[in-house]
Amino acid sequence: MRLGVLDVGSNTVHLLVVDAHPGARPLPAHSHKVDLRLAQLLDEDGAIGPDGVDQLVEVVHEALQAAEDKGVEEILPFATSAVREASNADDVLARVRTETGVELTVLSGAEEARLTFLAVRRWFGWSAGKLLVLDIGGGSLEIAYGMDEEPDTAASLPLGAGRLTAAWLPGDPPDPDDVRALRRHVRTEIARTVGEFSRAGAPDHVVATSKTFRQLARIAGAARSAEGLYVQRELKRASLEAWVPRLAAMTAAERAELPGVSEGRSGQLLAGALVAEAAMDLFRVETLEICPWALREGVILRRLDHMGQP
Repeated sequence: MRLGVLDVGSNTVHLLVVDAHPGARPLPAHSHKVDLRLAQLLDEDGAIGPDGVDQLVEVVHEALQAAEDKGVEEILPFATSAVREASNADDVLARVRTETGVELTVLSGAEEARLTFLAVRRWFGWSAGKLLVLDIGGGSLEIAYGMDEEPDTAASLPLGAGRLTAAWLPGDPPDPDDVRALRRHVRTEIARTVGEFSRAGAPDHVVATSKTFRQLARIAGAARSAEGLYVQRELKRASLEAWVPRLAAMTAAERAELPGVSEGRSGQLLAGALVAEAAMDLFRVETLEICPWALREGVILRRLDHMGQP
């Protein structure tokens, strides 16, 4: 069957269409993506303003039309941190439901971490052993660890690249004092969780997902996306540490000239790099591998698992 997963995230609203059957690998058929940046449309009270809600409703309508055009049988709609943490989340969800008919499921941070972990486990298989999975989104950082398809330990921290850029790095290029302050904040937040994960023992394999990690790996020399999903891509901490001061000295426009960096994400790449560097350092990770599957694939896989049950 043809499934569509509609991801209302902090940066983008993304419809991913796949041909999927229980027991088979989902095959991507179509992708429809709009940069909405909900996390940056919050007002001083933490609410998504009327213009932001209007834009969200319009984008959801567009995604529904794209799904219809591609013959999607079922849509799996969900929202993450930007909607989850908006002070008017209930009103936003009600308007989307009333005006589009779409009932957005709001995932908790822990659910995001678990579903992303499931996708990574299915991609690498049981032979990967104990996995530590890192995922930097627009609004939050998810960390998960475990041996099975459900992580033994999972955490969600408010350290998304978009959120941090808006709150901590107003300059372009950013003020060095702001960069240092953000670096301290990020490391303090991550350090609070390290002990909980460390007690579970060292992972056999460390994996990262998300656009931020893919872009950081690309500028550090990893293969281009055009070379295919199955090419191994890694990010070394030493390479990342060398890039952070360079990114800090660049404007967003200069970062957008780097290989693999989109203009829409260039402004928040430094904040993402600071989070990635801190996580790799504090969890003592020298090298991690990039996984092409993440939250959207986890949502699809969970749905397929339920379809396959008697």
